Amino acid sequence: MGELLRSLVSSVLDAAPPLIFAALGATLSERSGVVNVGVEGMMRAGAFVAAVAALAMPTPLAVVVGMAAGALVASVHAVLTIRLRCDQVVSGMAINLVMLALGTFLLEALFSSPSSTPPITQLPGWAGHPVTTWLAFALPVLVHLALTRTAWGLRVRAAGEKPQAVAVMGVRVGWLRAGAVLASGALAGLGGAVLSTATLDRFEHHMPTGLGFMAVAAMVFGRWTPLGATAAAVFFAFGDALRISLGSSAPGLMPQGVLLALPYLLTLVVLAVSGQRSAAPAALGVAWDPEVR
Repeated sequence: MGELLRSLVSSVLDAAPPLIFAALGATLSERSGVVNVGVEGMMRAGAFVAAVAALAMPTPLAVVVGMAAGALVASVHAVLTIRLRCDQVVSGMAINLVMLALGTFLLEALFSSPSSTPPITQLPGWAGHPVTTWLAFALPVLVHLALTRTAWGLRVRAAGEKPQAVAVMGVRVGWLRAGAVLASGALAGLGGAVLSTATLDRFEHHMPTGLGFMAVAAMVFGRWTPLGATAAAVFFAFGDALRISLGSSAPGLMPQGVLLALPYLLTLVVLAVSGQRSAAPAALGVAWDPEVR
């Protein structure tokens, strides 16, 4: 039992960071009032670019490049939703579809492989886990403090609740929201980069395998708060770790299909429960029009 528990904890520490980073990114965007279901595509961009960059530079620097890739994809979402006032959900889903196709195309075009990039040097570790694991559990506290204890955080939250009040203060709501969306993309890109440089040592064609959608679900279950989203992400990571442990220690206990679906079943259950107690920002999904006060 003790060995199983240690194995579960270790698996959670490995599986949680990508979800935590992506959930924090989704939280920042949506607290500012911009729906971001494009987290999946931003994670995919970060995972692919980080793996490719790691072939030519130190892996820690490649992770930063992956974050920049996520922010670049997020900038498209920001232009479409804030500048052009497109439907925010449609924009996010379009980004997911484009990145799915683009990642597969570039994988075959650059490496003549439909499955993965060449192996890379993984991120250095500490105490048996990559440094990003420990960052993933420290960053939520910093984001929480930034949102609750700084003027910037107050403005971001106000932009998601009552943007007119922010505009009256002389703050440009569009730029404020755009900054939050870019930060969201950078964090999602970091989550993707962790997948290809720490969880594995390559980018694989199926990354991030729905983790972006799970991160959005974690944000909803966490009531649009950094600490709540992190707790929900750890819960989902536990479901994934449990799947792996059951599959290896008790292979005949449950059908393989049920085991594979376990994390996603947990996501559906969580979304069903969260629907009963939504705490979404009041202006979430409402395009800001400076002409309307």
